[in-house]
Amino acid sequence: MAIVVGLLSTAEGQAALAAAKREAQERSVPLTVVVTRDDGGPERQAVEDDLASSGLVFSVVGGTGDLAEDLVRTAHDAGAELIVVGLRRRSPVGKLILGSGAQRILLEAPCPVLAVKP
Repeated sequence: MAIVVGLLSTAEGQAALAAAKREAQERSVPLTVVVTRDDGGPERQAVEDDLASSGLVFSVVGGTGDLAEDLVRTAHDAGAELIVVGLRRRSPVGKLILGSGAQRILLEAPCPVLAVKP
């Protein structure tokens, strides 16, 4: 069992990461962080350093660039007990034109999904 979250530099992504970290600590389960573009950048290193200093068991995995697909696949592969996602407010037209990654995650997830706002 694990908690799965995506690594995004947005406020929503940071809120999701903080919530996922809390959930993993409270449940005493590993945290799996999905990096949509596995470039080894400074943000990834900072997150890895923070997680290592927290004492959490964690892994960082690369993704394809489609965060919804990556989170669902990783949750399935890891036997996750929870996916954590950050949400932002969007207009009905924005949802229609852009689609909704969060909706895809909610519909396709093999486990419960915790949605957080910044």
